[in-house]
Amino acid sequence: MTQPPDSQPRGDQPPQKPLPGNPYAQPDGGYERPDSASPGAGYGYPGQPSAPGSSPYSALPPYPGGYSGTGLPSPPPSPPGVGRGLFGGRRAVLVSALTAGLLLLGGGVYVWAGKGGDGREKPGAKSTASGPSSSPSVDKGDGKGPGGGNDAYDFNADMKPGEARVWVRENDTRLTKEGALQYGPWRAGDVVAKAMYKEITGYAVADGTQKWSTSFETPVCGAAHLPSGTGKAIVATQENNTKAAHCTYLQQIDLATGQVGWKVTVPQESSYDTTNQFTLAVSGDTVVVHHGAYASGFSVTDGNKRFGSWKTEGCSPYDIGGGPKLISVGLCTSDDITKTQSLVEELDPATGKSKWNYKYQQGWSVSAVLSSDPLVVAASNTDKKTWNITAFAPDGKVRWQVESNFKAMGGCDGHDGQGLDGCTAAAADTGTLYLGTEGSGGAITSYPETNEVVAIDLGNGKEKWRTKDPKGRAMRPQAVEGGKLVAYVQPGRVQDAAAMATLAPTGGAPLVVLQSPEAAIGGERAFFLNPHMLWSGGRFFMLNGRVQSPSDKGKDHALLSFGK
Repeated sequence: MTQPPDSQPRGDQPPQKPLPGNPYAQPDGGYERPDSASPGAGYGYPGQPSAPGSSPYSALPPYPGGYSGTGLPSPPPSPPGVGRGLFGGRRAVLVSALTAGLLLLGGGVYVWAGKGGDGREKPGAKSTASGPSSSPSVDKGDGKGPGGGNDAYDFNADMKPGEARVWVRENDTRLTKEGALQYGPWRAGDVVAKAMYKEITGYAVADGTQKWSTSFETPVCGAAHLPSGTGKAIVATQENNTKAAHCTYLQQIDLATGQVGWKVTVPQESSYDTTNQFTLAVSGDTVVVHHGAYASGFSVTDGNKRFGSWKTEGCSPYDIGGGPKLISVGLCTSDDITKTQSLVEELDPATGKSKWNYKYQQGWSVSAVLSSDPLVVAASNTDKKTWNITAFAPDGKVRWQVESNFKAMGGCDGHDGQGLDGCTAAAADTGTLYLGTEGSGGAITSYPETNEVVAIDLGNGKEKWRTKDPKGRAMRPQAVEGGKLVAYVQPGRVQDAAAMATLAPTGGAPLVVLQSPEAAIGGERAFFLNPHMLWSGGRFFMLNGRVQSPSDKGKDHALLSFGK
C-alpha cells in the first residue's frame, strides 16, 4: 500500500512548495498513487475494470488554492480503441455483429439486436438546442488571479518576462457519477470550443472567457475530430436520456456563434444497426458517420444524406478518419472468425466510392492515421507483438512498409489508440514523419516524463535522427511549420512547466518558443488521461478526455491554453 508523502523536508533540503492541480504530483516530478491503486488500475486499461462510479481519487484532499485533485477523473470505461488488437475491443464486437447479430452497448454490455420502435426525428427537423448564453469569470492570465476570491489559484503567478500566459477552464456542469467524455477542442477564428454531456461551449482564444454555450436535449455521443473548413462542428446526440439510448442524431453548430444549424437522424442501415456511440470524420463538405458495422455520409452544409453504407471486397466499415483525405478502415471476415483482415481505402467524400484500397495480411490491425496527406498509417500485430508503418502514394500504392523498433506514445503505434484520428504525437510534411516515442520516468505511463522524438524519411521509411529534450521532458510532435517541427513539451521536474518548442529538420536540441509559468505545472500535469491537443495560430490547447461532476472538494480542469 502506498503511503502518503512525507510532509516534512528531508535532510537539509528546503521545503518544496505543493504543485497545484494534482495533490499527488511530487516535487521530483513523479506521482504518488492513492492507496490501493495499482499500475493500470482505474484507468480503463485492458484487464483492469473498475466498478462504475468508483474512483481511487474520490477522496482527494483539497490543495492550496482551493482546488481538489483536478483532472484526475474516476476510471472511465475503456475508451474507443483500447485493447484493439486482432480480437480486442471494437474489432471483436464488429466480428460478433457480422456473424451472430450481437451488438455492444455502452459499458461493454452485449445485447441481441432487433427491431423496435424508433421514435426518431425525421431528417431535416429543426434542433431544439438552446441558444448561446453568457459567461462566468475566468483567469485571464494577468498574474492577479481569476477573480474568484482569495482562495482562487493563479496559474500566472510570478510570471517571468517572455513567458506565455495560461488560462484554464473547469467543469461546472453537474454530471452522473460516471462523469462525461469531452470532445474537441475546435478553433474557429477567435473562438475555441468543446462539447461535453449536453452542451457545447465556446471560449475566447485569448483569455478563456466564455463567449457562448449551447445546450442539447440529450447527451453528446460522438463528434468529428476536425471542424469543417467553414467553421462548423458536427456532433452526434442520443435519442433520449436513458442509459441504453442509441446514438441517433447529427447536429451542426457554428463555432463562431454557437448557433445550431441543421439536425438530422442517421437512418438505420438494418435492424442490427443500433449503437450508443458514433465515430465521425469530416473531409471537405462531407461528414461520415461510422455506426456499428455501417457508415454513411452527410453534407456538412445542409445535412442531406449523400451515401449509405458500403462494402469493399466484402469488408465492412470498421473505422473512419478525416482531414485532407477521407480514409476508411474495413474489417474483412470469413466463415472462420479467427481469420480477419484490415482493409485501408480512400473514399470520394462526395459519393462514398472507393478510390483505391489495400488489404493487410491476416493478423494486422489498422488503428491510427499518422498523417492524412501524405497518407501514413500505423498497424499492429498482436500475435507477433509488433507494429509497422506504411506510407501510401496518392494512387494507393505502397511506397514502403517497415516494422518499427520503438513504441510510439499516444496510441500512435497502432496499440491502444483513440481511433484513426486520435494520435496526439505525430506530425509530417512532404519529406519527414515525426513521432514521439513512449518514454519512461513517470509513475503514470500514459504521461511519461521523458522520451525521444524520431524523424522518419518518408522517401524510404528509414530513421533520420532521434533527439531528447535536454531537461528530460517528454515531447509530442504537433505540426510542421516553416520546415521546423513544433512540439508540445510536457511539464518536467519541479520548476519546468509545459512549453512549445521547435526542432530543426536536421534534429538537435529543441528550441523553446513558448514557455508557460512555473505556477501552472500542477494544473498542466492534471491533463494526463487521454488528453486532446490542438496547436493553432500560435496557441496551444489541451482538453481533458473525461471530467467528473464538481463537488465540495473541487472541480476538474477541463480545458487549458497558453500562447501569446
